[in-house]
Formats: sequence, structure tokens, C-alpha cells
Amino acid sequence: MRSCKLAGAALLLAVLAWPLAAQDAPPVDGGWPRTFTTASDGEMTLFAPQVAAWENQERLVAFCAVSYLPAGATERRLGTIKIHAATEVSLEERLVRMTNLQIVESNFPGLPKDQVRGLLAELMASYADTARVIALDRLLAAIDKSQLGPGNLDGVKAEPPPLYVSTRPAVLVIFDGAPVWSPIKDNDLKFAVNTNWDCFAHAPTQTFYLRWEDSWLQAPDAGGPWSPAGTLPGSFDKLPDDGNWNEVAAHLPGRALPAAEAPAVFVSTVPAELLLLEGEPEYEAVAGTRLFWVRNTESDVFRLGTDGTVYLLLSGRWFSAPDFTGPWTFATPDLPEDFRNIPREHERSDVLACVPGTDEAAEAVLLAGIPQTARVNKAELKPPEVVYAGDPEFTPIEGTSCRQATNTDKDILRVGDLYYMCFQGVWFMSRTPTGPWEVTGDVPAAVYEIPPSSECHHVTYVVVEHYDPADVYVTFSYTSGYTGVIIAWGVPVYGTGWYYPPFVYWGYPYPVYYPRWVTYGYAVRYNPWTGIYAASARIYGPYGGARYGVAYNPRTGTCVRGAVAYGPYGAAGAAAAWNPRTGAYAATRQGANAYGSWGESYVQRGDNWAHTARYTDAAAGQTKRVTRTDEATVVNTRGPQGGGFIGAKGDDVYAGHDGSVYKRDENGNWSKYSDGGWTDTEKPARAGERAKGEADRPSRDAVAPQAGKASSGTPSAASTLGQLERDSAARSQGARRADQYGRQRKQAATSSREAARPRSGSGGRRR
Repeated sequence: MRSCKLAGAALLLAVLAWPLAAQDAPPVDGGWPRTFTTASDGEMTLFAPQVAAWENQERLVAFCAVSYLPAGATERRLGTIKIHAATEVSLEERLVRMTNLQIVESNFPGLPKDQVRGLLAELMASYADTARVIALDRLLAAIDKSQLGPGNLDGVKAEPPPLYVSTRPAVLVIFDGAPVWSPIKDNDLKFAVNTNWDCFAHAPTQTFYLRWEDSWLQAPDAGGPWSPAGTLPGSFDKLPDDGNWNEVAAHLPGRALPAAEAPAVFVSTVPAELLLLEGEPEYEAVAGTRLFWVRNTESDVFRLGTDGTVYLLLSGRWFSAPDFTGPWTFATPDLPEDFRNIPREHERSDVLACVPGTDEAAEAVLLAGIPQTARVNKAELKPPEVVYAGDPEFTPIEGTSCRQATNTDKDILRVGDLYYMCFQGVWFMSRTPTGPWEVTGDVPAAVYEIPPSSECHHVTYVVVEHYDPADVYVTFSYTSGYTGVIIAWGVPVYGTGWYYPPFVYWGYPYPVYYPRWVTYGYAVRYNPWTGIYAASARIYGPYGGARYGVAYNPRTGTCVRGAVAYGPYGAAGAAAAWNPRTGAYAATRQGANAYGSWGESYVQRGDNWAHTARYTDAAAGQTKRVTRTDEATVVNTRGPQGGGFIGAKGDDVYAGHDGSVYKRDENGNWSKYSDGGWTDTEKPARAGERAKGEADRPSRDAVAPQAGKASSGTPSAASTLGQLERDSAARSQGARRADQYGRQRKQAATSSREAARPRSGSGGRRR
């Protein structure tokens, strides 16, 4: 039932399948510690970074333990380094790249300063940029989430949508406003342009037809009641052969549907939701809580006891009711404490990201603020075609000096005498509403005052990171609000909760329908791996989490009927969709990247490195050898490009913030490296004692090669060991999650390959 949540991600994962043995299931970043060969043929081992701070998810401060074996030597030298680095994050692949890495402190007891300088120079020269990658989950595990603010956005709404409940097969037909019927050339059928269902009106018989899977239903009115259709009118066989009706033609004349198999059909002209139960509710106790999970539904439903309050999660918002008949009220701020105690191993533990006060919710808030960047060549990037239905029309945006274009499918704003368009996460500017358009890095401050009540609010999450008028490149970034993930009540919710009516224009032979994205109507679920909401809605139409629409271009005379994503860009949640709102064709990755369809020659995504920088490849002429040391087992590689690394086993060596190296055994006992050997270190009275923090650490020379003894400001032994206990727990949790995600990627890639393999007796056709 839950496999649908990662189905979209499987498309991307298959493309990025790794060149590893079938039995391997490494962490997503290859694992730690990492060993590489230096220019002097020495051997350097870098243990997993211990995060001290990750400021605004852009600047990393971390400590690392280092092991160094000079060429020809038999005795290893152990020390610690403190690093500062800028970070670039690929949320899709849960990887972080460290850039502009600097070693700001170091401590190698017993080594002269000159030798330490040389050692660190070798480390920096040998540790290639492409290898400076760490799993996002390792950083997330180390962050003190109690220090994260809720990140709430004012103006977000949480009124419950119309909710239909059924204990037998049912579907929800949503029209985006009153049904809009479009004529079909040389045919007496009309079709509804503002729904993701194949819904037709036959004027001669005043009958309405609805396709449900491979069968057809009919009704005397678009609102129902619906029943199995008999023989379809001959008009269906005369639909134009222009590609717009392929899915319909593939299901003609349709399977005869017995009345007993017909679904219940609910019809709404506003965004609504359907709670579909497979029979009467089936309850399963949630360990350690008073909650019961309703297991026979794809929705996220819990109940306090088997006859108490019902809780339902919709678009990240919790609603409660005395029973399944309602009435429903907003409940996120008032959830019982039991929700915070849902076990992480529970099948529906993903809901923890939507429970205020949980680590998962804090992590989701953090993910939402991580920028995704793109570097745009403004001389080469061509703007999209801008078409207005009639003359350009602009209406004021309340509370701002901006005016928005209402009769186009593009996000176009007028500020003063200039016009600004945000398209696929890139800003353009023009002196007229119709162009010409050019990439701009100068966006008015008034744009970022647009409130959630405006359908253009999502563009406020697209910002200019770097702009120099003399430079041919502009760097943009966007955070999750651009993809519809809003932070409110301390959790990620989908959409602002406002309903933005569509634009419909009747000035052409076909009605022009420009849908706006909505909060409810497609059973979206939050995916904690991607930080994105995606649809999982087989009960919301044959095209899943997408709306159908018509785009008519008066310049070309072309009318295209196609699936349109419910988000502000791309094809979030739809399996594959041509989007008349952006003119882009995109396969879902549980939310396509805003820069993904623009081509690498004009737009360079900030996380392109993630596709190539994770693993070394034996097939590329590299050799591997296993090195066993007292500290760990590591795998070292040497190839035509110099030293590299892949995964590692055993990461039990740590850098104390006091500059010393520590080791933890399997029983949790700590040892300190001193004078070339290990000595037992007494555990702190309270393992969870909080370290004094960065402000109380000794102030050291910022020059990298810092040797010698710790100063009098060195943290106490208890404080240091408390820090080490926390670092150990974070490293263990981060490694476990990175390993889990690595296995999921591998399984998804394997499943994709299996799905593509011809089946026996299928004539070579793929499943």
C-alpha cells in the first residue's frame, strides 16, 4: 500500500543505479571512514565529520579524526582537524557537497608544526573536490533540532475541505469550478476541460459519460447519479485522431460493468477529499500509545481508542471528528501527546513529520529551508513563449504595489513600469507585457511581499543568489515553498489552503482553461526522504494527481488537451505530463526539479555533482585494495585520476573538541589516544551532559597547522565525553539512515530493471 510513495522516485533512481556488486547495499554517500593515497604515497584516513554547526544549511563547522601513515612507515599518527566549508545540497539524492573547505584548527600531538603543515597540505591536495560528499542524513542526525524554530508562515489556512467517506469502491470527480464544456471538432460530444477525468456530454441524448478504468458510467447530469453505461454513442468512434484522445480510444467500447461492481461517484466543484475504506474500519493498536491505526485505507487515519476521536491527515494538516461522519475540525495544534510517540518503525511513521514537536517535523522545517540552486547563462537561455487570452489584463495584489497577469498561464507581475516573469525558477524582465524577455538578477523587493492569499505567492521563494550585470551568468535558488511545501504550525503542509479560481476564456473556438494549483483534491502525502509532497491518488481520476486542461494558442491555432500538474511548475505527482502551464514535459521524481527541463547548456543545476561524485568505478580502470588498521577497515582506490575512496566499515574513532582523539569500543567504553597509544577514559557521570558549546572552546590560531597541547580553556573531561556520546549517537543514527536510503535506492533501481525486463510469453512487450 505504501509502495506508491516511492514509485516516482524509482524513475530517477533507476537512471542513477550504481556500478556495485549485487550483494552490496552501501550508504548513499559510500560510507566512512575514507582512505586515500597522498602524493607522497602515504595513506590518509578521514573519519566521519562530527557536526558542530550547520548555519542556515549553507555553512558547515565540523571536527574530524585523522589517521596518517607515511610511506614506508609502520606507525600511524592520529590527530584531529576542525573544518569550515560551504555546502551544496541535493535533496533528491540526500547528499551534501562540501565546497571551499578550509582546515581552521588541527592537533597532531608529538608532530612538529612544519610536519603538520606538510601533512595537512597533502590532505587538501589529495582529498579531491568530487570526493567531498556526505550523506544529508549524517548532518541531520547531528543537528540539535531543539534549537530550530517552527518557521511558520502567517496567512496559511486550514479550513477542512469537503470530505466524502465510503466503505465501498468509490471515486471523487472534482471539477475546478462549474464544469467547463469544450466542443470537439466535427463531433456532437463535448468534454469537460476542468477535471482530470474523461468526462463527456452528449447533446443529442442529454447524457453524460464518465470513464472509470476500463469501463464507462452514465448520468442524466454531471453531478450524477452515475450508473453503468450501456452502448456508447457512435460519436465516441469519431473522436479526432490527433493524440488528444489516445487514452479514451484505448478503452472503447469498454468492459461491460455489472451494477454490483459500479463505484460510488462523488462529485464536487471545489477541491475536496475522499476517505476510502475497504469495508468497515479495521483497527490496529499503535505500540506505546492509546492510538489505533485504521489499516484498511490508503489515507493516514488514526483513532484515540476504537470509539474515540478520529484523526485524518490531509495535505499535512490534521483534522478530527467524533466519528467518520464528521463534522471535521482543524486539529494540528491540539494533537494528543500520543502522536509524538508513534514508533519510527510503524508503517505510517511518515506522519511524524506532520506532528508538531517531533524531530521529524523539525527536520522537515530544516529541509524546507535548504536552497536548490541553478546557474543560468542569461545570453543563451531563451524565455518561454508568453500568450495572453485577449489583451493583457493585470489586477492588483492586495497589500503590495504589484499587479498580476490574470489571462495567461505564466507567472507575470507588473511592478511600476516593468514586467517580471518567474518561470521554472528563473526570473525574466521586460518593458512590455508581451516581451521581449531577458533573464534578470534585479527583482523588486515588492515581489517578496506577496501574501499567501495570492496565487503568485509561490514566486516569493525564488531568489537571486548572485548577480553581476557584467557577468553572463546569474545564480538563482528556490526553497520548498516554490514547490508548494509551506511551513505552518511547525510542520510542512501542502499549499497555502487558499483556493485560487482558474482562468477561463471563451474568446476562441475552444475555451482556454488555466488552472491554478490547489491545496486539496489529490491525496498528497509528504515524503520525508525527498522533503516533497506527491500525489497517490488512484481514486482521484485516471490521471492521478494531475488535472486535465486545454491550452489553446491563438498564434498557432493549436489546441492541446493534456495533464497539468497541480503545483506551480513541472509535473509534481503526475506519472508523466505535458504541462500547458509551463510547456514542459516531465517525468515525476516525487516533484520534478524546477530547473530540470531546461537543458544543461543553459542552466547548470547546483547539484549536478551529485550524479557523478559519489562512487568510484572499478570498470573505469581503477583498482581497489582493502586496508585494515587498528581503527577500522577501509577500502582504498587508485586510478588514472589519482587516489579516491569508497565505503568503509567500522567508524569508531572520534575527534574531541578538546583536540584529542578518542575511540569507543563495542561496550561503549572510551579510550583516549596519547603518546602513541590508547588509555582508558572515565565515562561522564551523565552521558547526556551538554557540552559547553563553541563559545567555551579554546581559542586557537586560525592557521591550519596547529600543534601542541590544549590550552587552559580546554573543555572538561565530562564535557568532552558528553560531546562524544552525542556525536557517537548521531553518527550511528546518521549511518543507519544513510545505509537505509542506499538500500532503498538500490532496491528501487533493481525493481525498475525488473519492470523493464520482457515477460515470458509477452512477445517482448514490457510491463
